[in-house]
Amino acid sequence: MKKKLKNAFTLFLTFFKIGAFTFGGGYAMIPIIEKEMCEKHKWLKGEEILDIFAISESTPGPIAINSATFVGYRVAGVLGSFCATLGVVLPSFIVISVISLILAEFSSLEPVKYAFNGIRAGVLALVIKAFYSMYKKCPKSLFSYIIMVGAFGASLFIDILGLDISVIYIIVSCAVIGLVYSLIQRRRGKEI
Repeated sequence: MKKKLKNAFTLFLTFFKIGAFTFGGGYAMIPIIEKEMCEKHKWLKGEEILDIFAISESTPGPIAINSATFVGYRVAGVLGSFCATLGVVLPSFIVISVISLILAEFSSLEPVKYAFNGIRAGVLALVIKAFYSMYKKCPKSLFSYIIMVGAFGASLFIDILGLDISVIYIIVSCAVIGLVYSLIQRRRGKEI
């Protein structure tokens, strides 16, 4: 029980730090969550964290909160889920509360505009890093590449045409195609 409480408290502090010092939302947090959980604390393996990110992306809600909840549960059960989720949400809540009080006064200042431009560039780099990290760990086959290109093409097509179609349909379609493909491969006696 003491170990579970200690892990829950460490989860809170770790996700509080991630939430406080990562700008750009959940995708920017992915490499930091991975480093903290797999390398620093060694609570999870690379394959496990990749599965958690995949589930977090495909379930309703922000990926950062979903990831914190799933990681917390995996490490310390329900208490770990609560602590990790509270840790990742609390910094945003505090910052948004403070910013909402003073943003109107400072948003027109040039240094503030430049700071946000720099933050956007940093966030883009973190998102690209997350993509590269997940790409390295994904199984690679012709089928995987076809699915990846098809999903990217479909989402780009939807965006360019300005269609009001949720990307959830793309995710669900990819999951269904993957399941059908794996069933066909198993019937043929091939490994996936």
